[in-house]
Amino acid sequence: MSEAPADLETADLDHETRVGGGDHEALRLWLRLLTCTNLIEASIRAALRRDFNVTLPRFDLMAQLYQHADGLKMGELSQRLMVTGGNVTGIADQLVRENLVVREADPADRRAWRLTLTAAGREAFAAMAARHEGWIAGLTGGLAPGERDQLYRLLGRLKTTVKEPA
Repeated sequence: MSEAPADLETADLDHETRVGGGDHEALRLWLRLLTCTNLIEASIRAALRRDFNVTLPRFDLMAQLYQHADGLKMGELSQRLMVTGGNVTGIADQLVRENLVVREADPADRRAWRLTLTAAGREAFAAMAARHEGWIAGLTGGLAPGERDQLYRLLGRLKTTVKEPA
């Protein structure tokens, strides 16, 4: 990897600005994707905190439950969110205390718990989701509709070529 100019603090640089033109184009592409992801995620995290006093993991858990009106088992949530069961339990405990989620024994599997959004939880999430969509539209608003569509298609092609680790 190329070194950053001596007059710039490395800590102040994003991932992409730490590479030079001589670095491999695949590396530059990866770092650009990572930088864009990090910038968008940081903006969304800050907006969720500012406007709803909610963390992104909490928003993501509620989003999964919102899509599944009959609820999801804790293990299913863990898989969908790609986090440990302990992470899901911690967030679920908070949401249950706030009456946004209900935790019930799964009738089909007595060893499992099923989480479901309450009416208050569905209402709260719907408000957050509407604002979230607006934030995403604003963050991608620098691209013309055709450019967004082209980027979406290209990233879809990239997604199909990326292999999961063995």
